[in-house]
Amino acid sequence: MFQAQFSIGQVIVHKKFNYRGVIFDVDAQYSGTDEWYEQVAKSRPPKDKPWYHVMVDGQLMTTYVAEQHLELDVSPAPITHPLTEDYFDSFEQGSYRSYRNTN
Repeated sequence: MFQAQFSIGQVIVHKKFNYRGVIFDVDAQYSGTDEWYEQVAKSRPPKDKPWYHVMVDGQLMTTYVAEQHLELDVSPAPITHPLTEDYFDSFEQGSYRSYRNTN
């Protein structure tokens, strides 16, 4: 069992790129391709630590981010992303609630 620092529904900030987002999935360790890691993960974060799928605030994109690059967002504001309604029912007290099964 892995110990993730963040959980689904939490609003985060990327420390390096300073964007806000919401976590919608968590991997116990890196699960992408070696090619993606070599091309995109320039800081070479550990593959054996948790990685997070993040909806980026104000964008139509999602990202895949190593735990070391994230911190909790202290803003009480929700994010704006078209997929939030597909994954969450509500936004309360700074985080998203009621993760839905999308199958």
